[in-house]
Amino acid sequence: MKRLLVLAGVMFTALLSATGASAQQKVIKIGLSGDFSSAYSAATPVYSQGQRDYLAMINARGDLKGYTLEPIVVDHGNQPQRGLEAYERFKGEGAVAVDFISTPVARAVAPRATEDHIPVITMFHGRSDAADGATFPYLFPMSPNYWGQATVLIQYILDQEKGNLKGKKIAFVGYDSPFGKEPQPILEDLAKTLGFEYQAFYYPLPGNEQSGQWTQVRRFRPDWVLIWGAGSAQPVSIKEALRNGIKLDHVVSNVWLAETETSVVGEKESTGIMRVEGVATGRDVPAVKAMIKEVVDKGKSAGPADKAGQTNYCIGAATMAVLVEGIRLAIANEGAPLTPEKVKRGLERIKNFNAEGLIPPITVTAADHSGGSKARVAQYDGAKWVPKSDWKAPFNDLVWREVRASAEQFKKSSK
Repeated sequence: MKRLLVLAGVMFTALLSATGASAQQKVIKIGLSGDFSSAYSAATPVYSQGQRDYLAMINARGDLKGYTLEPIVVDHGNQPQRGLEAYERFKGEGAVAVDFISTPVARAVAPRATEDHIPVITMFHGRSDAADGATFPYLFPMSPNYWGQATVLIQYILDQEKGNLKGKKIAFVGYDSPFGKEPQPILEDLAKTLGFEYQAFYYPLPGNEQSGQWTQVRRFRPDWVLIWGAGSAQPVSIKEALRNGIKLDHVVSNVWLAETETSVVGEKESTGIMRVEGVATGRDVPAVKAMIKEVVDKGKSAGPADKAGQTNYCIGAATMAVLVEGIRLAIANEGAPLTPEKVKRGLERIKNFNAEGLIPPITVTAADHSGGSKARVAQYDGAKWVPKSDWKAPFNDLVWREVRASAEQFKKSSK
């Protein structure tokens, strides 16, 4: 009898272990690290809120064949070493994909993630040449890179000038850093091709002092100005443009300009400023409406309810929307157990996906991780961002020329 009880106990323990293992396999962990304490601490919480609210909505729907999505959120303070520490934690906990929303951190993590075969989501940050999936198989920008953003802005300006930029002056004001200087080859090529006069003015990081550069911009007397900063530098650029008599309806920004920045300048004062955007924003976007109904209104949001629909909230949600679609395709095509490698292949199966109107339709392949690189221009009307153009990817041949040249240089330097 005693032997039978022992045997029954062993079998029960084994059953519990198997059940626990099965439950554990149904949890999909995602590593999300951002700058909550340094240069981008004003924007990161809203971005993270959008990410977590999207995952909460998918979990509530229960439509991932019983899988539950579990975000692991860590602060890296925009410091590569802390980002690497966060990455090691994510890897140790079994994350199937990671996102760092920081160019220096994403660049630092990329070699390790590639060696470990873990997908890194780099929407609107990281390496622009990561569009080349053959060279960077585990980096997934799935959005317009900085070269693509620059071409969308120039195309918009070209359209406003009725297709003729000859004799026009375009100024570029941005960080004196690789991030700030990355668009230069494309802009210089377009200046030669389209006949406009182009001049760049760089300010030192973090961008709190730009007065000397804008004095030079005023003397240049540009017809249009491109601003290329992020975080606290962007409000400074807007204020300096106004101080130097430059009309904001002729100032266009990269993607990193949001309500966080316009509130610093003032909603009324910021009216007219424009930006390139790769994600639809506002509370009327179908995906955002669903998140508000299914998560925010039920008191389950990861942040303040009034942030839902803001720019950074929507960008955060978009990162998770494309990742979840990749996970969905991985489960459907390859089944359990879900691994980072399967998620990679799932992301490369994404076809014509628009995340309920949150992004332009994207298609990702093993060769092209950009998703199509479409973006548009939107203008701030004092309360919200209003689209001023359609989704498009102009001068894509120039963009891919830069992508391939940079990827080839990377391969040579890595040998």
